[in-house]
Parts: sequence; C-alpha cells; structure tokens
Amino acid sequence: MPRKDATDALGRAMYELICSRDGISAREMARALGATRKEINQRLYTYPFVRDLCYHDYAYRWHGLIRQRFPHDGIRDFCGWYGYVDEFMAQSEGEWMDELVAGCRRIGRSLNDTRGLFHSFADCREVMRDAFADLVSFGVACQRWELAFELRIRRARWVRIYADVLVVCPTHAFSLEFKMKDAIEPAEVAQAAKYVPWLEVIFGREVDVVPALVLTRARDLYAHAELPGGGELPVASGDMLFNVFDEYLGFLG
Repeated sequence: MPRKDATDALGRAMYELICSRDGISAREMARALGATRKEINQRLYTYPFVRDLCYHDYAYRWHGLIRQRFPHDGIRDFCGWYGYVDEFMAQSEGEWMDELVAGCRRIGRSLNDTRGLFHSFADCREVMRDAFADLVSFGVACQRWELAFELRIRRARWVRIYADVLVVCPTHAFSLEFKMKDAIEPAEVAQAAKYVPWLEVIFGREVDVVPALVLTRARDLYAHAELPGGGELPVASGDMLFNVFDEYLGFLG
C-alpha cells in the first residue's frame, strides 16, 4: 500500500498531469500547477505513484506507465488478462484460461491451486459472461468497455494495488472482489473497498471508482453492506451483478 503521503494533493495533480500527456517536463508541470520547481522536483522522486509508475526519457520529459484516458494504455501490463468485453465474450474458456495463466505468470501472480484457484477463475469467468449478456439484453453498449482479470500493480516498493476483476467504461471503474461464498462477511466487505483510494489516483478525477463484493454461491442477492469507516458498498450474487452497473449507470431507468 502507498504511504500516507500518497494523498498529497500536489503529488496527485502531478501524477494526473503526467499520465494525461505525451511527455511533460518539470518546468511545464510547475507552470501548469502553479507550483515552484523545488516543490515539483521533490515529488518527482518521493510521491509514490510518480516514483513507481512514471519514468523520464533522455530529455527528462516524464511519462506515465498507465495513461489516464480511455482506453487506459499500459494497464494491460499489470493484468493477468486484459481486453475489451467483446473480445472476452468471443473467447472459448480454454483460450481465455490459457491467456489468463500466461498473464498471471508474467505479472508474478501465484498460481498455487491448492485452494481451488483455477475453479475460482472459471467461476468468475461464467459470472462475468452472464453479467455482460444481461447488460447487452438491456441495450447497454458495453462491448468496448475495458475488462481486466487479476490486476496486480506491484512494480516497485511503494504502490500495491490488487483487484480480481476491473470493468472500466469512460465514466466509471468497477472493482469487483469475488468470493465463492453465499454470505456476507465484514472482513471481505472491507477487502473489497481496500484499494479504492489508490485506484482513484490511477484512473484520475474524471472516473468514479466503484467497489463491489460478488458472492458466486449466493442467489438472487443484491444488498448494501456497511464499511468499517462509514459508507457502504454493493454486494451481489452472480445472477444479480447487473444491478451494480445499473445503480451507477442507470440504464434500467
């Protein structure tokens, strides 16, 4: 997890500026943000998201590894599987699983199957296929939404962000925590929301990050669970997952 200073307003503004441009110098950042060169230079090497997820070229122009525009170029490098919804729906289970496993190995995601990991992957796939089929049946044009399985942002020592599934449309990023259970447990509610503040930095202020807990062994469940620090998040069974998207996108009227 990033340190407390990851919430620094200037550092976040710098990160967003870097990730929305095709290269920017420290001088240009200072001018755009109304900051001094000293303030900018300090954060270029101390703000966690810049330190771990940005780099400079030979001309000392800074670039982000994950772009803050739709689609989010670069995020693929941190996922077991990444693509558009229509690409996911067109793949067979075997094709998808082979790509997911290869991607997990590439990003260093453990594939220890002693607790049924591959079964959980397949279970997650079926839930997402059914959810997208529901969305299409309701007339939602979700085919070119971004979809990621097994997000692992852990490039260096400061930033650690994980998500089972990310569904990203131009206005929202849905971070879905999957559990093969049929009952809501407070610890898992907290886990589902754990990385939201850091995903908000990754996607920028124009995208609302929505966490949700998905219980694949439950049926006909859509509820809201309280978070330990206040607020709540949606909890859905697989067959009711479309309600999470509808609550925030409003396609059912």
